[in-house]
Amino acid sequence: MLRTPVVLITGASGEIGHGLITSIAADGRRPIITLDVRPLEGELGRLVEREFIGSILDTNLLERILSEYEVELVFHLAALLSTRSEFTPITAHQVNVEGTLNLLEFAQKQGESHGRPVVFMYPSSIAAYGLPDAEVKAHAGKVTENEWTKPSTMYGCNKLYCEHLGRYYAKRYKQLAAEPLAGKVDFRCLRFPGLISAVTVPSGGTSDYAPEMIHAAAQGKPYACFVRADTRIPFMAMPDGVEALLSLAAAPRATLNHTVYNVTAFNPSAGEVRDLVLAAFPGADISFKPDVKRQGIVDTWPADVDDSAARNDWRWQPRYDLDRAFSEYLIPMIRERYR
Repeated sequence: MLRTPVVLITGASGEIGHGLITSIAADGRRPIITLDVRPLEGELGRLVEREFIGSILDTNLLERILSEYEVELVFHLAALLSTRSEFTPITAHQVNVEGTLNLLEFAQKQGESHGRPVVFMYPSSIAAYGLPDAEVKAHAGKVTENEWTKPSTMYGCNKLYCEHLGRYYAKRYKQLAAEPLAGKVDFRCLRFPGLISAVTVPSGGTSDYAPEMIHAAAQGKPYACFVRADTRIPFMAMPDGVEALLSLAAAPRATLNHTVYNVTAFNPSAGEVRDLVLAAFPGADISFKPDVKRQGIVDTWPADVDDSAARNDWRWQPRYDLDRAFSEYLIPMIRERYR
């Protein structure tokens, strides 16, 4: 039986998965299969060839997918996010590290099976960084991929380690074996800033204060922001996040000089975000009530990142700057959601 060449998306029911499925289906060149613990929404489910409902920790399920499909491209989105990971660090390690290891081994077997590298797209995070305090952060400027990688959260530790695992599978896998086995996984990683979506509701992530402000204002609800007004981290509109993944996946291997790439679009302070929201919703009640623990985490993340490597190697360029992200994407769509 010939296996069908497909794209596999894990964690497909999340924010990034929604955009990826829509874009890949519109392109029409590759069928999509998905793996998630939750089923896709009705309309989204109709865009994929097959949904597998289950966990990335289920190796029997992965073996079944391996036997039925020829996976050429993996978008491994499944993860336990930052806030929840702090409450359940063991579970976070199981999902974020052991689950990723299962997918890397799956991709390795796929590559060995069909004789060409499987492109493995991995979204990492600015949580992989760990600056010591707000003062150092203020003077650090734009941080490159190899600076300040001492994460302060379980999620950040998981992401950084998986970046190294991906590099190992791509370049050093079983390096003492008689025959070379590396190179079957073409691992490519994006270190994302805070991603802001107009389509999905924020899920309590540590960078979600920006979208939470907009959603609260659109509903006419008061919002107390959990970080200081001067807090600054990089952000990106969700469509640009999806486009960045697709662009890096399509880039010729020979043009890529790095395994891990920063990407970003804008880096407003929380106070500047509040000003933009108030301009759109003049009656909004937005205050600042910093949570000491969550503020402490955000203070370890850079105020900005240097994404020049991505811009040079695969011509990364965001479509949405701060003003466009709010005026053309976030405000209109979120306003419409609550009418």
